Amino acid sequence: MKKLSQLLLLLTVISVHANAQQGNLILIKHANLIDGTGAASKPNTDILIKNGKIISIQSGLKEKDAVVIDYKGKTIIPSLISAHIHIGTLKGNTAAAENYTRENILRQLKRYQDYGVNTVLTMGTDRPLIFNGFIDSTQAGLLPGARLYSAGYGFNTPDAAPASWMNLLIRPTSAAQVPGQIAELAKVKPTVVKMWVDDHGGKAVKITPEIYKAIITEAHKKGIPVASHLYNLEDARSLTESGLDMMAHSIRDKEIDADLLKKMKEKGVAYIPTLSLDEFAYIYARKPEWVDEPFFQAALEPGVYEMIVSKKYQDQVKNSPDFDRNMNGFKIALINVKKIHDAGILVALGTDSGAFPIRAQGFSEHLELELMVQAGLSPMQAITAGTKNAAKVLKIDKAYGTLEKGKMADFIVLSDSPEKNIRNTRKIESVWKDGKEVSSGPISK
Repeated sequence: MKKLSQLLLLLTVISVHANAQQGNLILIKHANLIDGTGAASKPNTDILIKNGKIISIQSGLKEKDAVVIDYKGKTIIPSLISAHIHIGTLKGNTAAAENYTRENILRQLKRYQDYGVNTVLTMGTDRPLIFNGFIDSTQAGLLPGARLYSAGYGFNTPDAAPASWMNLLIRPTSAAQVPGQIAELAKVKPTVVKMWVDDHGGKAVKITPEIYKAIITEAHKKGIPVASHLYNLEDARSLTESGLDMMAHSIRDKEIDADLLKKMKEKGVAYIPTLSLDEFAYIYARKPEWVDEPFFQAALEPGVYEMIVSKKYQDQVKNSPDFDRNMNGFKIALINVKKIHDAGILVALGTDSGAFPIRAQGFSEHLELELMVQAGLSPMQAITAGTKNAAKVLKIDKAYGTLEKGKMADFIVLSDSPEKNIRNTRKIESVWKDGKEVSSGPISK
């Protein structure tokens, strides 16, 4: 009889918790709150959630009808937003067009969510599959995993570089073609227009200023901001003068100068440094300290770990003609992100994860935070870049990006605070999306 009573009590608790997760009242008690605004953490804080939205944040909250969850000793931060990723093209050791299926995309969106990345912007390599209600369904919470935003089909040169799985890219041969191409692209309602302005170390033809200026002009006529892949300082200068809205990678050939800092600030150009991409470009010449950590390995496609720790692959990276350039580019990227941040220019989290198998989806976003701190940002500044600032880039900051009254309850529960040690963002106990617990993190407990 006693066991039956205990079972009934347990079922009642589970039922009440389930009902709360359906959108009623949830009261989180005693959490250490990092709200994403850049303010210091708020210990012993309560959060009242109704229908997925935060309706009160303060200490000592009481609500008789709420399900109470005690997070004493835990830290809550806003869920991460990655403003530069790629989705659907990875499968095992391959990055290919045939991998781009509904099943594969959903699997990878779930992976991002397990890592506390509840919103992603995929940058210009998407395919028709997602433009028939799929994106809207992710944003409405009708599909599992991270919310998806897309730049649609990016712009590049008529040259077939950089990769075959990008074969739906728009490749104008003259500026006269751009108005019609932007009009077609606008039909899929891209969050941004993406273009590649890079010769990839002399391996490809670079898109001309005449064409990229036309892309910026025509996109702005449609009210769509423009993001650019870039590498070189002088391209960044010309693009800024031409009205570019965001740099989707770091400037890596030279240290940024005061004149460009001033112009970027004046014109409101956002900066997405993708530092993890640059570290991944050379780091596998050896075994990095995190390569055997379960938090990293859980983000990999099958077979990738075996590849990157093999002597064959390490020698391939070490002997690459681009090895020294990649190492130097990473060092310059670290210097530039600090200068740009200190100049008051908006720096937002983005990683280019998912473009190739070595750029692990989900892990990359946490590594990016660590590399920002390595560059000289404080842990709290890095967290703001990955939450509040990234939400601004996606223009979703009225609902997401910070944990404040009136915004959605989108957050990560951590077992330790990252306020002084940014690596503690990896200590994920649970992930909440729109007021519902949706994951216990990437590592099976």
